[in-house]
Amino acid sequence: MAKQRVGLLFGGRSGEHEVSIISAGAIAKGLSAPANAAKYELHPFYIRKDGVWLGGDEAKTVLDSGKSIDVGDGKDNWAEDRAQLWNFPASAAEVDVWFPILHGPNGEDGTIQGLLQLMQVPFVGSSALGSSAGMDKTIMRMIFTQAGLPQVKYLDVDRAEVWSDPCRFTSLIEKVEAELGYPCFVKPANLGSSVGIAKAKTQSDLEKALDDAAGYDRRLMVEAGLNGMREVECAVLGNDFPKASVVGEITYDAEFYDYETKYTDGLAQLIIPSKLPADVVSRIQDMAVRAFKAVDASGLSRVDFFYVEATGELFINEINTLPGFTALSMYPQLWGASGVPFEELVDQLLGFAIERHSK
Repeated sequence: MAKQRVGLLFGGRSGEHEVSIISAGAIAKGLSAPANAAKYELHPFYIRKDGVWLGGDEAKTVLDSGKSIDVGDGKDNWAEDRAQLWNFPASAAEVDVWFPILHGPNGEDGTIQGLLQLMQVPFVGSSALGSSAGMDKTIMRMIFTQAGLPQVKYLDVDRAEVWSDPCRFTSLIEKVEAELGYPCFVKPANLGSSVGIAKAKTQSDLEKALDDAAGYDRRLMVEAGLNGMREVECAVLGNDFPKASVVGEITYDAEFYDYETKYTDGLAQLIIPSKLPADVVSRIQDMAVRAFKAVDASGLSRVDFFYVEATGELFINEINTLPGFTALSMYPQLWGASGVPFEELVDQLLGFAIERHSK
């Protein structure tokens, strides 16, 4: 039987470009395990920060080195020859199944998923619909509300309210203080890995956080902080009949689980499985699957929660339809603790991609 040609797609036009490269390296290692190497043939494809696709030796060099190709920040400059942006490497046509591991905008927000759907080739992860719904925190929370999933109190904010005029900005600050109070968290609506998120304890903190977040996204969200909360996460795997993993807990000394804490070894401690009562674990697992189905996710997702031990309350925080796959990432560790080792997890995800496409 011929090997399945796997297109490992990584890099991308987002602030999580480097994390994507690290995740891709871990997946490539998982695909090199003997059982997978007998089934799959790896073909790396790297998307530079300016949006240009590279395959072959150039992509492999980035994958092996773990270092991006410098083309500036990639946010505002197009490729020198714009035609390159939609002329893919010829080898892309030979891919049997794609494994996109692109984090952040243009990677897990439905854009690349829509392109892969047009290619009519199976790919790991959610469709354009599930990806976009899971990425946009504003839409995601509306869907969670409709699904009856409990959430902390929050306010949606437009960039125009922050940058338009001083009077409007002052009114916004007063509204946040009156309805949410301090501490609160300011988040761009469409970023992951805690990029652009800040905790505000004072009015000056809030003003700066809103201004900074508006630089990342047109839409923002401000969430009320919780006292005595514990951050717990659950991984989901499957298509029509998804399963939930054991539950993990994150502890850290930082103000919150920010980018540096997530991706610096030793700054956060992952407790897997978490030391939570069995009934709480069961509730988390049930809510994780409900959230997965609510946004029409497929393949994989990680669902994050806040647990207030004093009251027994559980609040869903967010769903991540394309979670990190680095050595420090919670998703593969949760499945490892659930009896699914990394190389088997990668194989199952490719299987679910092919299954979904066949239907």
